[in-house]
Amino acid sequence: MFEVNTMIKPFSVEPMLDLVNPANKKKMEETFAEVARQFGKNYPLIVGGERIFTEDKIVSLNPSNKVQVVGYVSKAKPTHVDKAIAAAEKAFDSWKRLDLRARAACLFRAASIMRKRRYELAAWVAYECGRSWGDADFDIVFTIENLEYYGTMVEHIRENKNLIHLGPNEDARMIYIPLGVGAVISPWNFPIALMGGMVGAAVVAGNAVLIKPSSLTPVVTYLFTEIMEQAGIPAGVINFLPGSGSEVGDYIIEHPRIRFIAFTGSKDVGVHINQLAAKQAPGQKWIKRVIMEMGGKDAIFVDSDVDNLDYTADAIINGAFGYQGQKCAACSRVIIHEKNYDALAEKIAERAKKLTVGPVENNPDQGPVVEEAAFRKIMNYIEIGRKEGKLLCGGVAGSDKGYFIMPTVFGDIQPDAVLAQEEIFGPVLSLIKVKSFEEGIEVFNNTIYGLTGAFFSSNRTHLEIAKQELHCGNLDLNTDCTYSIVGASPFGGFNMSGTDSKTGSTDFMSLFVQPKTIVEVF
Repeated sequence: MFEVNTMIKPFSVEPMLDLVNPANKKKMEETFAEVARQFGKNYPLIVGGERIFTEDKIVSLNPSNKVQVVGYVSKAKPTHVDKAIAAAEKAFDSWKRLDLRARAACLFRAASIMRKRRYELAAWVAYECGRSWGDADFDIVFTIENLEYYGTMVEHIRENKNLIHLGPNEDARMIYIPLGVGAVISPWNFPIALMGGMVGAAVVAGNAVLIKPSSLTPVVTYLFTEIMEQAGIPAGVINFLPGSGSEVGDYIIEHPRIRFIAFTGSKDVGVHINQLAAKQAPGQKWIKRVIMEMGGKDAIFVDSDVDNLDYTADAIINGAFGYQGQKCAACSRVIIHEKNYDALAEKIAERAKKLTVGPVENNPDQGPVVEEAAFRKIMNYIEIGRKEGKLLCGGVAGSDKGYFIMPTVFGDIQPDAVLAQEEIFGPVLSLIKVKSFEEGIEVFNNTIYGLTGAFFSSNRTHLEIAKQELHCGNLDLNTDCTYSIVGASPFGGFNMSGTDSKTGSTDFMSLFVQPKTIVEVF
């Protein structure tokens, strides 16, 4: 089944689809129609390769049409978790012994399958979490890149070759062994890519996992799990366990036989997971490793000296309103030097007003926000913004058929205002005026988060200072704050934005192994 002498292929960036091309556009339209005809199916748990249907279901809805059911997904219970852990432990015993290159081959095959099913998977992602065509295609591209990158880089965890030589009669090695059975708790906004990256890195390193997906996007997670099976991942190495966070998620995290938790999601949930994982359960014989990427309150800082305000405004719009602002890397604050404030605020508002909003099958600039709870939360923040600043555009809902919110920009927001401090996770942008470069740095760093940020300037001295003083895990200069490419710009943040795990790097893979030193005297 597996070829131990499998070649490790070189990594390359996957190109995005050209959706202006008439042939590609037509194929996407046809695929959306075909996927919609498959709505309403029932999907099981996957435990040790076994399909298990339960009576209790998660009802996955299309946020563009809130009465339309994408699918019914079986809900797991704690008993299913116990069964999955037993299956994972059994699978782990043989999977960990498989040659690294054979495990990598499974990831390459999964990426190849996804490439062939690219249009179909993008349509499922678009429907289930409200992404536009380009955004949905990026989710698939990002997944393919993650799988191929971790497969390519797996040789980096074979053995540490930097140890000093002891002598002719002694040998020392440090090898890296997998951790064991872990949990991957994935978000809804990048439902395949972020989950796929965590799963891919974990399993290629030799671990077995339980996937607990967001209850908002369980269908696409099921499709990914099936693809990993088709690619040759043995039964039990990956187990699919959708369910309630309080019932199933907490049970998984607290289980004494779970070795690690890889999580992407909100700050509040991440802090909760960290607290649960820190407690030693009866029978637990390790400290659980927690790998987290949480939220952000990301800022773009525009200096007094910038070469092109139109270019800057375009970048801000892309950073703030791509995928309705539902990215942890999304620009939520724009800090503008007073010299450029009025002109740039006008350009930002003009561009935001031109963004189209509508159902994903129509390929608008912006689709819906993901669910009713998110819709209500964001609209509440908009009401707060009316009191804290000046509404420059938006501030209203779109069609009530789905969870649509018009792109919203508030000016004259104070650095300590609610809109400047709390993560909104929606299409709401706050503009903050500062009088100096030094004040801008202070405002930029004035949050509990530290995920992404950007600085626009033509002043070389200021650019060099910004590299040192703007405190975030991913800092972009003269481009928007959502710039992240697997293998080129590893992603992860400081402070309450997570453990700075730096996905898309060999550092990330090292989080799923533990070093073992072996010394032999002859």
